[in-house]
Amino acid sequence: MDVWCAIDCELGEGARWVDGRLVFVDILAGRLLTVSADEPGPAEELFRLDVPLGAVAPVRDRPGRWLAAAGRGFALLDERDGSVEWLDRPAPPTSRMNDAVCDPAGRMWAGAMPYDSTPGAGVLYRVGQDLTVTAVRTGLTIPNGPAFTADGRTMYLADSAEGRVNRHEVDPATGDLGAPAVFAVIDEGGPDGMTVDADDHLWVAVWGGSQVRRYTPDGRLDRVVKVPTPQPTSVCLTDGRLFVTSAALGLTSGPPAGALFAIDGMPLGRPAAPFVWDQ
Repeated sequence: MDVWCAIDCELGEGARWVDGRLVFVDILAGRLLTVSADEPGPAEELFRLDVPLGAVAPVRDRPGRWLAAAGRGFALLDERDGSVEWLDRPAPPTSRMNDAVCDPAGRMWAGAMPYDSTPGAGVLYRVGQDLTVTAVRTGLTIPNGPAFTADGRTMYLADSAEGRVNRHEVDPATGDLGAPAVFAVIDEGGPDGMTVDADDHLWVAVWGGSQVRRYTPDGRLDRVVKVPTPQPTSVCLTDGRLFVTSAALGLTSGPPAGALFAIDGMPLGRPAAPFVWDQ
């Protein structure tokens, strides 16, 4: 696995394949970044917030606009003029938004985590197409992912502090969430960002484990890809290329911690599902 972009992210995350390019965030710096998915090179900053930026999703049919899980809630960002429109801030001041993704129906799902990792203080939120924000799971600590199968009927959600990935059934029409069932347990490091490939296999970045794991739909560990940094944070698959963000947070060894990595010869991925705004 090679360095694709020699950026030094304190907490790189949220890698997504959008319109032929890769976008990702540096959470604590509040930066939205992009880089070519075809050629390695430097990153371009698309947006910067003065609060942590957990993840973004493109807004369907609105080029340059993003729905962001940021700070204590959700905002619409417009990279064309730099405007920010806050929708809701449901998380308490002791928490921040973490990872987020849209399901195939166009709803955003995002986890909020406590700054001090208080057990059970994390929450999973859902943003509906009418911009209504709903708390759908409580009792989490550091929610990560989520990731969805292509039909939208299965959601994977990690709790990094618990070392566990759960699987939920989802009603694609309503977004109703079924009870969690343990899908995988990772005891050497913690499960972080995730994605589902074109074959509906789950890929998991393992924070503290210097690796990415691929699981079959029945929960069997199918493949391990080594990453040359201790803290891989999120994964994204494009046309046979695997991208991995990383974090320099808490490390003293310097580069390549915080860089964006890539390796070819991987399964096909799927572009990021957009947020569908029913306006």
